[in-house]
Amino acid sequence: MKASILYRIASVLLLLFAAGHTFGFRQVDPKWGVDSLISSMRSIHFDITGSSRTYWDFFVGFGLLFSVFLIFTAVLAWQLGGLPDRTLTLMRGTAWALVICFAAVTIVCLSYAFIIPIAFSIAILLCLTAAASLSPKPT
Repeated sequence: MKASILYRIASVLLLLFAAGHTFGFRQVDPKWGVDSLISSMRSIHFDITGSSRTYWDFFVGFGLLFSVFLIFTAVLAWQLGGLPDRTLTLMRGTAWALVICFAAVTIVCLSYAFIIPIAFSIAILLCLTAAASLSPKPT
């Protein structure tokens, strides 16, 4: 399989991961029994460097930051997939940095998440690693 196809597959997976994360991370199932915790996170305000915030604000903010990161990496992977071999050779450092970044994301998912983000992060990591390995090497 060609590196360009693997980068494009990774890009689509990244967009799906971003969409699922963005629409899912704020969902709370009543069966979890965390209604009082979520209510406290949303209602207790505190001042931090001149801004009134709640822990829910931080939770949503950091969740959206991760969604933005996923969208950026989807664009980057798509662009890497469209580069000619000569340019892709020059971008090997960027390609491997993306692999290392997603290895870290995968470790975080394995440590703190559940099966869906774990599966997405592993699939994306495999695509990015294979694509970086198949990319042309400098002569």
